[in-house]
Amino acid sequence: MKLKWVFQKLSSKLPSWATSRISPFRNQFHQNPFAETSSTFVLNHVDPSFLLSVCGRDGHLYLGSSLHASIIKSFELSNHENGVVIMNSLISMYERCGKLPDAVKVFDEMPTRDTVSWNALIGGFMRNGEFCAGFSYFKAMCLVGDCKFDKATLTTILSACDGLEMCCIIKMMHGLTFLSGYKQEITVGNALISSYFKCGCVGFGKQVFYEMEERNVITWTAVISGLAQNGYHEHSLELFREMLSCGSVEPNSLTYLSLLTACSGLEALEEGCQIHGLILKLGIQSDLCIGSALMDMYSKCGSIGDAWKIFESAEELDMVSLTVILAGFTQNGCEEEAIQIFLKMLKMGIEIDENVVSAVLGVFGADTSLRLGQQVHSFIVKKNFSCNPFVSNGLINMYSKCGALDESVKVFDRMQNRNSVTWNSMIAAFARHGDGLKALHLYENMKLEGAKPTDITFLSLLHACSHVGLVNKGMEFLESMTKDHRMNPRSEHYACVVDMLGRAGLLSEARTFIEKLPEQPGLLVWQALLGACSLYGDSEMGKYAAEHLFSETPNSSVPYVLLANIYSSEGNWKERARTIRKMKETGMAKETGISWIEIDKKVHSFTVGDKRHPQADIIYGVLMDLFVHMVDEGYVPDKKFILFYLDPDDKKEPIDNDNGRVNDPNLFPSLAPHVHFCFFHQARQGHLLKNRMH
Repeated sequence: MKLKWVFQKLSSKLPSWATSRISPFRNQFHQNPFAETSSTFVLNHVDPSFLLSVCGRDGHLYLGSSLHASIIKSFELSNHENGVVIMNSLISMYERCGKLPDAVKVFDEMPTRDTVSWNALIGGFMRNGEFCAGFSYFKAMCLVGDCKFDKATLTTILSACDGLEMCCIIKMMHGLTFLSGYKQEITVGNALISSYFKCGCVGFGKQVFYEMEERNVITWTAVISGLAQNGYHEHSLELFREMLSCGSVEPNSLTYLSLLTACSGLEALEEGCQIHGLILKLGIQSDLCIGSALMDMYSKCGSIGDAWKIFESAEELDMVSLTVILAGFTQNGCEEEAIQIFLKMLKMGIEIDENVVSAVLGVFGADTSLRLGQQVHSFIVKKNFSCNPFVSNGLINMYSKCGALDESVKVFDRMQNRNSVTWNSMIAAFARHGDGLKALHLYENMKLEGAKPTDITFLSLLHACSHVGLVNKGMEFLESMTKDHRMNPRSEHYACVVDMLGRAGLLSEARTFIEKLPEQPGLLVWQALLGACSLYGDSEMGKYAAEHLFSETPNSSVPYVLLANIYSSEGNWKERARTIRKMKETGMAKETGISWIEIDKKVHSFTVGDKRHPQADIIYGVLMDLFVHMVDEGYVPDKKFILFYLDPDDKKEPIDNDNGRVNDPNLFPSLAPHVHFCFFHQARQGHLLKNRMH
């Protein structure tokens, strides 16, 4: 007799969606003539399994447990062949609803189990983040021996392997794949590729890919995505070209998402535009993930206008889209626009999440209103976002960049869950404010708490050593990066070392260090050496650094200005004039320095010789009075920062007010007739030195 299940008095409690779900099985429903009420239904084993799967998928725990109760009341599951099917569905339902103890109880009560039973429980633990428990059941499955694992078991475990520490597990599963005869199973191969790339084993992931006899779009996308996520952006794009040339597989939306990630990493605008064109051809540009990835790509390629066009033309926006455009404005120096968008979002009543707040906090810098940052902090407290580590990390950076180091420390001390970014942010905050010793002490605490340093950690530590003059300690950190932590220093790390040696006056040692680098010195390295030469007035070494910097940045005014400053410090006005003249002949202009101050919730910005401020006359008057008092007290201006213009006949000429210099010699009788001191220019030079010191 065919097995049937009786559910008494349950029909009235079935929601409309449930009755509609089982409509295909109406021919299997019939009224039980022996029931006391008309609400009794008789179903075969397929129907409860289907209902339980829906309950698990949609999280209807109450209905699922009610079905479980009805099944128990109606029949003894252990006595029939189809009982295993129903109990497997119950395990799956409970684990998907997050009730693992109930799933384990059902599993333990099963007199007989099949491979699906083990897979359901193992998958439940894996999906709920309990890898060790799930893997222990996999080992038990292998030891018991009544059921053999299958490809679903392998893919379930592999999909949960994420992180470098899982590499050994993946290799072990790879070996079992060979032993069990699943070597050429495409789903297992895809899972192996994804897991290898997720744990950073790029070589093994590529090896699996090239050994696969059959590949589908998931295979290609897994490798393209894995390469992009691990920083192999060019290789990722090359593989896409190979995918197109083979012609047997068509890319999908996930493939294009991975390609956009690669273009973002390379800042490859041309290739990004080509990918955008393919996306438009396929008509998938309205996909939220695609739209966000396009905005991110254009933002990172410096084309914020195109990113904004996509944002404006989007039919639908989510929090990811808003976060991406805010971060894009930040990356492209449009801090004010980012803040205005955030304020508009608040006024429009748009629900703000932690990611948006984190992106906004990244906007804040030294020229941003501290008061506004405090208001954002109040909003964070009101929304209870403080427990989010990304938000708290953003607060640490915001306060330190706005000059409120004490507030950064308070946020750091209140954090219960600190990650590597938290420690990096606080170490960088101390280094930024010139407190290198506290930065180094914090690193020791970081190690004691078991937090793993990153390359950013060492960048901040080198920065700190540079400020406090701990050259030997800094060199130890650089060596520790490679030997102890297996990290490859980047150009930024080498630039920090050059800056550290330069600040200590070890310019020859800095040059020797550059010449021995394992890679070609980049822009930052030469700029650091030239800056150090500017600090110590070494024109010979400065010229050497400037020549290399000219080749690195032929369209930048930075090497000209720094070299001119070196000549100024030596009193070599002729060479300085020649350098400035050469800069002007190439069509470049010196970047204008800006100073700012916040008064009564408003940030006041000033450039050299700025007279646009409504209180400019009063400000200049006060400065002149102060200067007279300073001279009376014995102040003598540092001639390094009193700049002359030499005409072709080497005749010293006063510089006009357009360049921010005061031309009335009667205001400063103690100065030579043609020495014109620039208040704001000297402040700018002091600001540059302060930045180098702090």
